[in-house]
Amino acid sequence: MSLQKILAISGKPGLYELLTQTRTGFVAKSLLDGKKITVGIRTNVSLLSDIAIYTLSEEVPLRDVFKKIQEKENGEKASVSHKDNDDKIEEYFFEVLPDYDEDRVYVSDIKKVIRWYNLLLEKGYSNFEAEEEKQDIAEKK
Repeated sequence: MSLQKILAISGKPGLYELLTQTRTGFVAKSLLDGKKITVGIRTNVSLLSDIAIYTLSEEVPLRDVFKKIQEKENGEKASVSHKDNDDKIEEYFFEVLPDYDEDRVYVSDIKKVIRWYNLLLEKGYSNFEAEEEKQDIAEKK
């Protein structure tokens, strides 16, 4: 499973795995409960591979933020919860991504990132390399 097939669907909790496309949208499976849903083409959907976090100098792809959290936590779940107080969450994210843009990245965004990271780890997804990086590594071997 790659971030290319993981979706965030507006108005729906958690993350979804893209299963197949249909004429009128697509079918996705919830990572929370495993239920399949059909999603219309007009629904606001984001691929995790297309999401980035604003920093003071650039936009950092979400997979890179996940890798930084993974390095900080030695491959374990995040040491803060999305339910912790806002100050603790911001302090944690500042350790992970010191130059994130505090004016454009809200605490609610940080909570989503932490929740998504923990969910992906829980479901056995721990390789946050880009597809191109995976291919380069495979070619070097």
